[in-house]
Amino acid sequence: MEMIYVMDCFDDVETEEVHDGYFYKVSEVIKIIILGCLCGLKNTRQVHQWAASDRVREFLKEKFAIERVPCYYWMLCLLKMVKPESLSACFTRWVHTFLPEYHEEEAEEKNQERNGLTVSFDGKTVRSTKKMKAYERPLHIVSAQLAELGLTFGQKAVEGKSNEIPAVRELLKELDVRGCVVVADALNCQEETAKEILKGGADYLLCVKGNQKNTRQPIAEYLRDESHKAEIDTVTREEKNRGRREKRTAYAMTNVAWFPGKKWPELACVGAIHREFEYGNKKTDEWHYYISSRKLTAQELLHRSRMEWSVESMHWILDVQFAEDNCRVEDDHVQRNLNILRKLAINLVKLFKEKERLKKPLSHIMFDSLLEPSNLLNWTVENFPRWKMLKECKSPAENEEKHQEK
Repeated sequence: MEMIYVMDCFDDVETEEVHDGYFYKVSEVIKIIILGCLCGLKNTRQVHQWAASDRVREFLKEKFAIERVPCYYWMLCLLKMVKPESLSACFTRWVHTFLPEYHEEEAEEKNQERNGLTVSFDGKTVRSTKKMKAYERPLHIVSAQLAELGLTFGQKAVEGKSNEIPAVRELLKELDVRGCVVVADALNCQEETAKEILKGGADYLLCVKGNQKNTRQPIAEYLRDESHKAEIDTVTREEKNRGRREKRTAYAMTNVAWFPGKKWPELACVGAIHREFEYGNKKTDEWHYYISSRKLTAQELLHRSRMEWSVESMHWILDVQFAEDNCRVEDDHVQRNLNILRKLAINLVKLFKEKERLKKPLSHIMFDSLLEPSNLLNWTVENFPRWKMLKECKSPAENEEKHQEK
C-alpha cells in the first residue's frame, strides 16, 4: 500500500459549507492544531497563543507554507466547518498505510502479519459535555485501536454510552479488520456484534457478561472442574510492581462440542483468566470468561485479552496529557474534530518514539518539541516506513515473552 504523508491527508477534507480559503485555508488550521497537539498543548486557546508567537509564526511560514495564522475566533470557525466524518475518514486512510496487506484466498503464512494483530474497541465519554446545554446526552466516542502497533485506527461519536453497542457495529463496517482478532469488553458481548466481526473477515474474542448465565456458567463449571484439567491448555504469568503482586492464569479449550449454552456463531474456543492480587496482607482474585471464533492457546488468550487495555491507555493520555474532559468548547463538530486530531498526535508521537528507540515518556517528547519547534519536522515531514512498525509486531507468544523480559 502506498504511504501517505500525514500532512497531505487533510487537503481534501470536506466542509459543511463552501470556503474559498482566500485568507485562511481549512487544511492549514488543521495542521496548526496537529502541530500544537504534538507540543502537548491542551486546548485551542493554548494552540493559538503558541502559533501566533513571532518565533512559531516564522517557523510555520518557512516549513509548512502557512502564510497567515488566523485569529482565535476564525480558527474555531474554520474548525467548526470541518465535517467530523470526513476528517475521521482521512485519519483512518492514513493509519491504513501501516497495516500489512491482506491476501484473499492465500495461504495462512501470507497473512501471518495480519493474523498477529489485535483490534480493541472501547468507548469514552467526554465528561465536560454532561452539563452543556448543547447536548441532550454527553458526547460518547467509540474508538478502535491497533493494539500491537499502539495506533488508534478509527472512531465514531454517539450521544450517550447506551448507544455504544450499535456504534461499534457501524465502526466495524468502516474499518478493514480482515485477518485480525477483535476484542471488546463485556458490554459488546452480543451475538449481532460477533456476526458483524465475522462478516468483516475477522475473528472475535469477547468477554462474557455476568448476566449471560447460559454462556458464562457452562464455561466456568467446565474449566474449573479438576477432572478436565488434562484437556485444558494452561499458562501462568506473574508480575510484581511497587509492592503489588499479580498472578494471571489463563485456561483455553478449543474442543467446544460439549458447550451447551447459546450457540455463538463459529465458536471455536472458550477460555478463562483467573487474576490473583496480593498487596501487603490483602489478597483478592477475580475470574473473566471468554468466547472466540479463533482457536487460541492459553498464551494467546492471555496476550489478546490484555490487548483490550490498549485503547484504555489511549483514553488515559487524552485525559491526562490533553485534559479532554475539561474541554469547554460547546460545538459538537469542534469537540469531535479535536478528539480526532489529538489521537493523530498521539499516533505520531508513538511512531516517532518507536522509530528512534526513545525511552522518554510521550509527555517529555512533546515538551521537547514545544521548546524546539524544529523537532516537529521529524514527525510530520519525514515519513514512517511501514515495515519499521510491522517488524515489531510479533506473534502473541513473542509479545508475551517480551513483556515478561521487561
